[in-house]
Formats: sequence, structure tokens, C-alpha cells
Amino acid sequence: MNYRHSYHAGSFTDVIKHIILTTLITSISRKDTPFCYIDTHAGTGYYDLFSDYAKKTKEYEGGIEKVIQQENPPPLVKRYLDCVHKINNQLTESTFASLRYYPGSPMIARYLMGPHDRIITCELQLQEYQTLRATFAGDKQVAVHHADGFLGLKAFLPPRERRSLVLIDPPYENLDEFSRIAYSLPAALKRFSTGVYAIWYPIKEKNQVDRFYRTIEEKISYPVLAIELTIYPDLPQHLNGCGMIVVNPPWQFDQSINEILPWLWKTLTINAQGAYCAYLLK
Repeated sequence: MNYRHSYHAGSFTDVIKHIILTTLITSISRKDTPFCYIDTHAGTGYYDLFSDYAKKTKEYEGGIEKVIQQENPPPLVKRYLDCVHKINNQLTESTFASLRYYPGSPMIARYLMGPHDRIITCELQLQEYQTLRATFAGDKQVAVHHADGFLGLKAFLPPRERRSLVLIDPPYENLDEFSRIAYSLPAALKRFSTGVYAIWYPIKEKNQVDRFYRTIEEKISYPVLAIELTIYPDLPQHLNGCGMIVVNPPWQFDQSINEILPWLWKTLTINAQGAYCAYLLK
């Protein structure tokens, strides 16, 4: 695959995904017992917004830059922004670093997790894997694997902690990504039925998303919360927004998300277009 997330780092879809991830980890962390975070498509760990890739598209201007400029964000959004600031401070060795680096999901998870929690990451692209491995070199709480994340679900479930959050976040460069998820998720739940599974997806064709929902409803017998946020109307073949389905959502997670979504949509939307929702599929 030729996909490079550097083009899209810090975009509005990244912001939505990572604020939901922050909310999930915060909800799961209310219990003192350790848990394992598994990232099936981990990427490089962080991205340089000054790189040629990021500067070519400047998608971060419609995402993280919009959010970071807002005053008095909701507490969970502030916690997410604290992660972004701390990571920039660390990477630039400054206590007053400006926004240059945007953290990926595994690095956000690392900053939110406790001393007894554990992270397992999978990345199939060799160059991305090598960068990710260097990012977490020497960190005993993080394991980095050069592997297909869908196959990793078979290898790493169930976790020894007996509690987990699994993020499934493929690039959707291949047309069969939705089908692979629909096939892999029931098998993962069979191996570990009490885990929390978060599946991110782009919203380009509403009919495609609706078909995905119907498949999930047919194949999954566990509670499923669907979260969507779009910043454009339903334009064909256009990235209008993104969503995440959460299987076995933590207690009160839906309440936390519904408190954030209005603020997040108002911050990111283009001319008050699009919409947001969070509801139980089943």
C-alpha cells in the first residue's frame, strides 16, 4: 500500500478519532485494575506537521488548529489537548513548544495510561513500523510488532489483563476493509467477549456505512454504540466526516460522548454543514 498518514495528520477526522479514544481510555481507567490497549494499525506514533507531506495538504488547519484555538473546551477535550502539548514539549525538549508534532493513537494512549497498563501495536508497512519501533524504544509498557493488525487480533487476544481496548483503524485504501472488519470482529469477540472494541471509519458514501451497520447488527450480539460526525452534507465520493462504532462501550461512555459532540461539531463544521449523533445500534 502507498498510504501515508502524514498527509492527513491532525485533520478533523484525526481529532474526532482521538477525542473519542481519549474518552474511552478515561472511562476504562476509572477502574484500578490494569488493561491492555491494542492498536491494529498503529502508524508511526507521531507526525511532523512541518513535513512536506503535511504542508502539501495542510489538513491540520481544519482539525487540530481549530480545536487548539478554542477557549474553555470540555474537560475531556482539554485532556486530549494536554496530551498534544506534552508530546510537543517532549519532542522539542521545550516547556513552551508550539504545535509542530501531532501524536498518533498509540502515543496518545501511552500518555493516558497508568503505570501497570500495557500497549500492543501492530504496523504492517515496514518504514512505518521502523519509525514506530524507534519511537517506543526502551519503553517496557509498549510492544511493537511488524504484523497485519487483523491477524494480530488472533495472536494477542485474550490479553493477560482480562481487560482491553482494541482500536481497529485501517487506512481504508483497499475496498475490502469494511468486509475484513465484519469478518474479523466476530472472531475477536469469540476469543475475548468482554473487551471493548473501537472501529474507526470514514464517511464518504452513506449507503456504504449503512451496509456496514447492517452487517454489524447481523453478526454482533453485544451492545454497539455508533458515533458519527460530519462537517459537510452527504456529498458522493467526498470525505464528509467519520465515525466510530464501539462494541461493549464502558459505563457512562455514551453520556460523556454526547456532552462533547455538540461542541466538537460546532468547532469543526464548515458553514454549519453536516451533523453529529451517537446512538445504540442494538
